[in-house]
Parts: sequence; C-alpha cells; structure tokens
Amino acid sequence: MMTVDLLVAPRWLVPIVPAGTVLEQHALVVDAGRILDVLPLAEARSRYAPRETLALERHALMPGLVNAHTHAAMSLLRGVADDLPLMDWLQNHIWPAEGTHVGERFCEDGARLAFAEMIRGGTTCVNDMYFFPDASARVAVEAGLRATVGLIAIDFPSAWAKSADEYIHKGLELHDALKHEPRVRTVFAPHAPYTVSDAPLLKIRQYANELGIGIHMHVHETAGEVAMAVQASGKRPWQRLRELDLLGPDFIAVHMTQLTDEEIAQVAEFGVHVAHCPESNLKLASGFAPVGSLISAGANVAIGTDGAASNNDLDLLGEMRTAALLAKAVAADARAVPAATALHMATLGGARALGLDAEIGSLTAGKSADFIAVDLSAANTQPVYHVLSQLVYAAGREQVSDVYVAGKALMRERQLMTLDETAILARAEEWRRKIAP
Repeated sequence: MMTVDLLVAPRWLVPIVPAGTVLEQHALVVDAGRILDVLPLAEARSRYAPRETLALERHALMPGLVNAHTHAAMSLLRGVADDLPLMDWLQNHIWPAEGTHVGERFCEDGARLAFAEMIRGGTTCVNDMYFFPDASARVAVEAGLRATVGLIAIDFPSAWAKSADEYIHKGLELHDALKHEPRVRTVFAPHAPYTVSDAPLLKIRQYANELGIGIHMHVHETAGEVAMAVQASGKRPWQRLRELDLLGPDFIAVHMTQLTDEEIAQVAEFGVHVAHCPESNLKLASGFAPVGSLISAGANVAIGTDGAASNNDLDLLGEMRTAALLAKAVAADARAVPAATALHMATLGGARALGLDAEIGSLTAGKSADFIAVDLSAANTQPVYHVLSQLVYAAGREQVSDVYVAGKALMRERQLMTLDETAILARAEEWRRKIAP
C-alpha cells in the first residue's frame, strides 16, 4: 500500500467534469498538496495508507469556489453608502471615503476581513482588484488562499500612486516580487474605460504580452457608462478596447451588462472571459448581463462577488444561486444556466478565466488539492434528490465545514485555521469608529 497524506471520504463527490457528475462511495486521495487519485472508496482503502482520513458522511465534496472579481479591502466600507446608483455611489461616497482612509494598513486589515469571510463561504481562489495590491498579496499568503492580485491602474492619483505611469511601474515591481509565490499570481487591472486613457492601456497591453499575464477590467457596467463614452468619442467602450487590441483570451471583462448581439458574438470570437457579478449589478441597478446568450455563443463566464461595499457580502454560494436564477429570468427560459452550469461558472469557469484551469477548478488527478466540503444534512437541504440542485438552489455558506488549498486546511469543522478571527473583527471595529460619520 502506498502511504499518502490524506484520504477524503465524502457522501457525495462532485468533480465538476464530466459536467453533471456526482460520485457516491468515492474517495479523494491527496499527497504533497495535490490530488493523487479519485476512485471508489473500497479500492482507495485497499491501495492507500493515509496519514489522515477525513470522513464526511453527510457532505458533498467539490472544488473550492473561485471568486473571479472582488475588491477585498472594501469590506471595511460595507454598508457605508447603500441604495444609490453607481456613479452617485462612487463619486459622492466611495471615492471620498477612499481618499480619506485608504492606505496600506486599511488594505491589509480589509483584506484579512474579506478573506476570513471568503474562506468561511468556501472560496479558495480570489481575483482581487484594489489599491495596495502588495497588502492583498501578503494577506493571501498568510491566509493560505490562492490569489490573483490586480496591478491596479487609473489616470488619477491615489495613496498608492500619483500617475498612470507610476501605477504601471509599481505594478511591474510587485509582479517581479511575487514571482516565487506558488499560490499568488498577478494580472493587470486597469479600472475601467472611463478612468484609464489610451496611452496607459497601450502600455498595459504591451507589458501583458511580454510578461504573459492577463488584463482584468470593468467593462460596460451600466448604460450610463456606455452612453457617456458614445457622447464623448462616438464609440462604445467595447469598440475602443477592441481597436486598442486589448481584447483576447487573456482579458477578463467584468460586469458586461450592456451588450449588443454583435458584441456577444465578439466576446466568444476573441476568447474574452466575463466575470459576472449579479448581486452587485442588481443592488446598483446596473443592468443584467446576458449570461445565457454569452454561454450559448461559446463564451466562458465566471462569477464574482464584486466588493462588499456594493454587494454587501462575499458569499459565492449565494452569488452562484443568484446567477442561476437571474439568468433564467433574463432569458425567459427556465432551462437557462442549470445547476451544473452554475457550479461550473463558480469553479472551473473562474479557474479558466484566471488561466488556472490546469491547476484548479475540478477534482481531477494531478491538480492542486483545493476543495471544500458542504454539509447537506441541514433541514434546508433535506431530502437530497439531486446533489447539484441542493448545492446551487438550497445550500448556504454556513454549511461549508472544511476548506483546503493545496492540501492544507484553511478551515476545519467551521474553525478557521490560518487567520485570527477575533483580532480581525477587533480591527474592523476600529475602522468602523474611524470611518463612521
């Protein structure tokens, strides 16, 4: 028998691929941080001698969730300015609050609060876009999370940088500093077409090509944004980005609520990934991304929470449910985005958007052992007729019991293993006293 680090024996195992598959009486075998095998439990017990066995008799085991778009440190601004449209929310409330309070310590404390919430909800990989990305990266390493940190760029000064060129320069320095972090990657993160001019976007495309890293950007978030661009230049933002050669399989377009049929076809044609943030779009009345049409066209759609200031939580299980339900209403078709598709969007779809689909997103031998366990024994998920339906339409994040990244436990039986939650909450309260009007 081969000695291995861990054998996980769940009631149900959801590998994500093949689509719709649910395995019963199967085991996940983990060694040296990677999935060594997925096989029937009886066979696993005859072939492997685990140093540890994790018995999950009431649980569904699935890949960790991938949050394809968020602003982690904005967790400290949760609830500061609610029930407002996007531009009023940004220009009159969020940007002034950021100008007063955002610094390295704010971003570090905010990221800790966000990552604690995300781990509790089963997120194992996060794509973050915010100021002081070095702080976010540092906390992700501390927490054991897998992260892609955005090398933020805007035309306007902030506490992080004073000009577009300085944003890019500091981003390049951070990219070099993180080269040897196994779980942290970088992506260029120009904020939006209305905050970044052509010259820095051209530089970002050049550096992205040279370094082989992607670009992550808010695009077509609201009808007002599109109308403003057309009035100023005669071009829709998507057209401008296409003419600047920004669009391609390394580009993640966030929100995308305002799309023509031609633009939907071009998303698939260029291989652009869409990070869909349904609850933030609903709360800010930004619009509805045509998710069903995008998927039908062949586009890859992932799911993000956006920041806690506009959601107001970082609950990716809840976001997945909203995405599935909203897609049905938008398409006027109850068959749009079925449970298996929603699960794919929140796992392998997100991994693919981040260029990590060879490493995470499904429970496949050879991949990193990033997985979560969801206890389906609660009243709200009983009886279990269809596991995938229960995970998408009924399960809550409080039912996530165990979270692993690269074979390391970040949460065991609802107890955080890598973060000091008491200290995190104390710091959040300190910030509340500073920020409160």
